[in-house]
Amino acid sequence: MAGLILASASPRRLSLLEQIHIKPDDVCPADIDEETVGKELPKDYVKRIAMGKAKAISKTNQNKFILAADTTVACGRRILPKAEDIDTALNCLKLLSGRRHRVLGGICLISPKGQTIYKLSETVVKFKNLSKSDIDAYLESNEWHGKAGGYAIQGLAASYISYIRGSYSNVVGLDLHITAQILKGNGYVGN
Repeated sequence: MAGLILASASPRRLSLLEQIHIKPDDVCPADIDEETVGKELPKDYVKRIAMGKAKAISKTNQNKFILAADTTVACGRRILPKAEDIDTALNCLKLLSGRRHRVLGGICLISPKGQTIYKLSETVVKFKNLSKSDIDAYLESNEWHGKAGGYAIQGLAASYISYIRGSYSNVVGLDLHITAQILKGNGYVGN
């Protein structure tokens, strides 16, 4: 039986997989350049990054299932950054306030036979109009740190979301329905 390698540094993806009783045999974060290229559209970006992570790890792990993913928050054609500092988080929250945005989840599986399967999950999320005190409280929580679009739906930001259409787990970091389907459909049995 071929093992499963999760090509991700995200603890959220690992815990999401555990939620559906999938335990990777190994976790190998891919070290790839995640900068956007030119005027790259969000759907193209998330596909390139998810596939790039999977391919990078598959080079040294043949005959295994390689699962990689990327989560991108998009406002129209604009890709929001991962918030690594408070100014970036503040700018993201101001942009998302009172608006709908899309959370794009690129999921890539490379099978032990070398077949590459890619799926896109798209979730629409709407934030209420955020007051200055909402924004201040969220920034103080530090939940934004390292999160695409500067927020985590599974924390305090849940109280700011007035509407969601699509996969909740996609917004957390991995669409579990799609992931389970592509693993099962390509012969992954689990451990």
